[in-house]
Order: sequence, then C-alpha cells, then structure tokens
Amino acid sequence: MIDLYTAATPNGYKISIALEEMGLDYEVHHLDLMSNEQKQPEFLAINPNGRIPAIIDRDNDDFAVFESGAILLYLAEKTGKFLPEDPKKRSQVIQWLMFQMGGVGPMMGQANVFYRYFPEKIPAAIERYQKEGRRLFEVMNGQLADNRYLAGDDYTIADMSTWPWVRIHEWSGVDITGLTHLKRWLDELALRPACQVGILTPPPSELTDEERAEQIRKMVTR
Repeated sequence: MIDLYTAATPNGYKISIALEEMGLDYEVHHLDLMSNEQKQPEFLAINPNGRIPAIIDRDNDDFAVFESGAILLYLAEKTGKFLPEDPKKRSQVIQWLMFQMGGVGPMMGQANVFYRYFPEKIPAAIERYQKEGRRLFEVMNGQLADNRYLAGDDYTIADMSTWPWVRIHEWSGVDITGLTHLKRWLDELALRPACQVGILTPPPSELTDEERAEQIRKMVTR
C-alpha cells in the first residue's frame, strides 16, 4: 500500500497517474494547500521541503519519498514498469524526465503565477515565461515528430511527468498552434484510463476558475 500525499496540481497528478498505470494500491491524503497543511509538522516529517506530492511505501518499512521526479523513479524501479532496463534507453527516459523537472514544470509554473495569480500584471515576466513555455513545447514537438512518446516508442514515466503540465497550456496562456505532433501526443494520452483517473485524484476544487485564482493570488503574496 502506498500513502499518497497530494493536491489537485500537475505535480500531484503525475503520481496519481503513475500509481494507476502501475496498478499499485494507494490511499489518497488530500492536503489543503490554501490552509498550509503542507507546512504542518506532520507533513514536514515526510517532506522537509513542505511541498506535494510525497509518498510513504507501507510495504517498504514506511519509506518516505518526496519530489515528484524521485517518486516516479522509485515507483518505476519498485514495479519494473515504464523505465527500461537497457542503459541507453533508461538514460533517454531520465533525460526527458529531467527536461520536465528542470524546464517544463518550472516555466509553466511561473507562467501560471504571472499570467493568472500575481496581483499586478508584469508584461515582461508574462511574456518571458510564456515564450519559454512555447519554446520547450517546440522542442517536444520536434522529438515527437520522430517518436510516438517522449523517450521513443514506449510510454514511460517521462510522459506521465510531462503530460499533466502540457495539458493546461491554455490556463498558462501558452499557445500550441502548429505543434501538430505535440497535439497528437496530448490527445493520445488523454484517452488512457489511468490519465483520466489520475487528473481527478484528488478531484479539482469546486471553486470557479476566478475564485481559485483569487485564493492562489493570496497564497502567492503571503
């Protein structure tokens, strides 16, 4: 049994998708980020950084893992799924996983902050992060022109990690017009049952987009 500590964010959804894809039993612990539950001592004992997601593997001496990329690697190694054994293919998966961790996630996250949540509009910051988001999508589009998935012919944790971020491109204000291979990949993954369940685990807030944005604005400016 895996205890999953998470919230309705792209980083959280990565792990929900992976657990579904890998067929692992898990229990969801939904943290209220607006109430700062992720900063409470009980959770900091699991993840000292105070961010979701994190897991506890009850079948491995209650071993705790934090950081979404590290969790994906841990679960792939635990199950022997979605991470090749061949050293070169394995490296390719990890390269694209790090591409998401170091590029797509941070840039899209900042695009969200400045485009949606920051209390004042700073056009230069908005343009910077949206343009970088688009550039990263163009890199992916080029890769997907010759490959079905990010790391080659097989669906892997690199795809699970990246898809939850790319699917919210409109919310971030990043246009994908003309990126036909990226769009094909987005649509294909959207049909996977595990992806469909994963982006509803935990379910999105019942707040309207405007109400949700206002709550996040307050959190950003604390």
